[in-house]
Amino acid sequence: MKTILTGLRANSVFTIGNYLGALLPMVRLAREHSDDYNINLFVPDLHSIISEVDGGDLQANIVRGIKYYIAAGMPLGKNVHIYRQSRVPAHSELCWILNCVATMGEMNRMTQYKEKSEGKASVNVGIFDYPVLMAGDILLYSAEYVPVGEDQFQHIELARNLAMRFNNRYGEVFTVPVSTAEQVKFMGLDEGIRIRDLLNPEKKMSKSTPAENSKIMLDDAPERAAKKIMSATTDSVGKVKFDMWEQPGVSNLLLIEALVTDTPLQDVISTWTGETRYGDLKKKVAESVSEMLGVFQAKLAEVSDEMVYELLESGERYANEVANVKLHEVQKCVGLR
Repeated sequence: MKTILTGLRANSVFTIGNYLGALLPMVRLAREHSDDYNINLFVPDLHSIISEVDGGDLQANIVRGIKYYIAAGMPLGKNVHIYRQSRVPAHSELCWILNCVATMGEMNRMTQYKEKSEGKASVNVGIFDYPVLMAGDILLYSAEYVPVGEDQFQHIELARNLAMRFNNRYGEVFTVPVSTAEQVKFMGLDEGIRIRDLLNPEKKMSKSTPAENSKIMLDDAPERAAKKIMSATTDSVGKVKFDMWEQPGVSNLLLIEALVTDTPLQDVISTWTGETRYGDLKKKVAESVSEMLGVFQAKLAEVSDEMVYELLESGERYANEVANVKLHEVQKCVGLR
């Protein structure tokens, strides 16, 4: 069976951007394809520690992140595998082997590294190198499809390049993930979903942004989330139009409305285009977001820790079996076995 693989860092409460841009598309894909594909949902806890984090917080965040998947409607059938990256040692070893295939030039070109290191006197090596670990996460399981946010497309291309380079040296060892254009098409999207910062819509919504009103967190009270929508930055144009370049704030609200109500974006755009009262649009989006959060949080409260640990135990048995077979093949190629 082919594999669809994705993961979300377990380092804090997720934003509505994580939910709409990553969780919901993955849930939809799993529902559509879990009969025909292995669905690998892993917790990238090794990636999480590139930022300084309290160990106890990390463990709590891991459990919470898995609960998010379940509350969002993830099917829990025989082909859905949930596991922690750190409980599969093959990830770390393959990262090292792929480090010996990657080049400094291509790593220096990684946009995420440039953004995370900008203005800092020094950054840890993990921030520079985590795209190689991400490539290992993918290649260990022969994953062709890797649903990720737009900001991670460059890392998918790195995984493709490393797989092809290794295969050119040693034969057809790795399955090469499909191109980012094909990834987006497979997800049923015209382009990657990118929910914007509510106060500065030129930027992506981020859980690390200090301004609380710039982001909606999944644990925000519905009424608090509604107030954040009402204070969102729009523009002085005075007429609703979907144009992420010229009117990113208004366009972001239209996109959020479409996603939280599960309405085709074009239908939402048609409803609101030409309207001159931004307040009416904000009020509608605020109501939709508030209702969505209330339903999600009620489902989240029903998921127990015991359910999470049972899923992890099963998923980690599966992940180690598959990953160790691929790692052994790679070790033989480079002369380690």
